[in-house]
Amino acid sequence: MNKFWIKYPDLDEELELVKDIIKNNIKSSNKYFTQSIFPLVETGGKMLRPGFLLIAGKFGNYDKEKLHNLAAAIEMMHTATLIHDDIIDESKLRRGIETIQSKYGKEYAVYAGDFLFCQCFIMLSKYNYSMENLRDISNAISKICIGEIKQHNIRYSTKASLRNYLKIISGKTAALFAISLYTGAWESGCTKEISNLLGKIGYYIGMAFQIIDDLLDYKGDTVKLGKNAQNDLIKGYYTLPLIYAINEDKEGEIKNILENSRLKENDVKRIIELVNKYKGIENAERLADKYTEKAFINIEKLPNCRSKEILKDVTQRLLIRNY
Repeated sequence: MNKFWIKYPDLDEELELVKDIIKNNIKSSNKYFTQSIFPLVETGGKMLRPGFLLIAGKFGNYDKEKLHNLAAAIEMMHTATLIHDDIIDESKLRRGIETIQSKYGKEYAVYAGDFLFCQCFIMLSKYNYSMENLRDISNAISKICIGEIKQHNIRYSTKASLRNYLKIISGKTAALFAISLYTGAWESGCTKEISNLLGKIGYYIGMAFQIIDDLLDYKGDTVKLGKNAQNDLIKGYYTLPLIYAINEDKEGEIKNILENSRLKENDVKRIIELVNKYKGIENAERLADKYTEKAFINIEKLPNCRSKEILKDVTQRLLIRNY
């Protein structure tokens, strides 16, 4: 498993089992189709959402089989959204490997993502999950789609606002973190109060996580990210550091570059210089810190137990990233 979880051998082992469940459920009679999806599953990323789901489950009556399958379904859903994201963004790399759309074509990748969505709900139908949770998971998918549509609608727009940006990341990222923690708790018999609290924590973690991820587009490199650096900027997705900088750039130099030319390497370098000059990165870091602080304030409201300490530690390590 990814070294992120190695500090917790029990969780690390359980997430390997979750990955095995995913592999078993995406096996298709078409071997070529299966082989195209397997590498993305195998690399796995940090498996944050299933990890958080399992942590939340340990606040209640932990049913290993039930939660492992729920965690697998959530991760399959997340992977499906990544495959579709790569089509829209025409990304070449994902988790350090060639994307499905790059290797096999866009049409093929559409079906691969759709297949994972279908398998996710087939898995959910096999177990006695509450109708409320199934509805909430479906709502989370709707929020992801709406967030992505909103983001697409303001692509290349220099009029993107902080309010719109926060609505977008609330849907496309925070919703799945929130549902992971909420469903893990609720399916383990936690009270509504504890389940809602964990869902709120997931929301704040997701908001901070996405802001930090967007910061890496301005401060990271391709090798560290496992995807193309400055990809969002080049593809017309103007995220928080740039939004802050545009608002502070009274001379309008950033807008002029973005609106009057197709970005070249020198343009990208200049924009990054201006984002730093107008404290776009600094202000984005500050907002990420605010969401992180809200997550920790709410974690402190949870009952004292080992799971609370794990959640606190995992959140700390996740949100203090290379930015």
